[in-house]
Amino acid sequence: MAKTKLIMELGNGVDMHGGDCTKAARRAVDDAIRHGSLLYLGEIMKQGIRPKMYVDVTIGAPKPETVDSDAVLEALPFGEKTIKVVAGGLDVATSESDSITICNAAVMVSVES
Repeated sequence: MAKTKLIMELGNGVDMHGGDCTKAARRAVDDAIRHGSLLYLGEIMKQGIRPKMYVDVTIGAPKPETVDSDAVLEALPFGEKTIKVVAGGLDVATSESDSITICNAAVMVSVES
């Protein structure tokens, strides 16, 4: 079956101290999913229709190799989940030993059609 894209949400997450890309990435996903409500799915599920939902996440992180993908995906309550982590985001030095880490998330929700 084909996938129909329903919604794309974007989010930003920050770890203020410690440079933890996983923490910032998870916060970015949390931010993204708080911006949308899939009312359509709720309505059709009341009719007994249960489409398969896919949630595809792209994370931009300053140190992509340090992101724990499984921990980030735990932020998503539903769907068959995938994640791709790419170079992006931002590390801002605040002192010689500390920085602010910023990650970005794009969350695409699709259903089988």
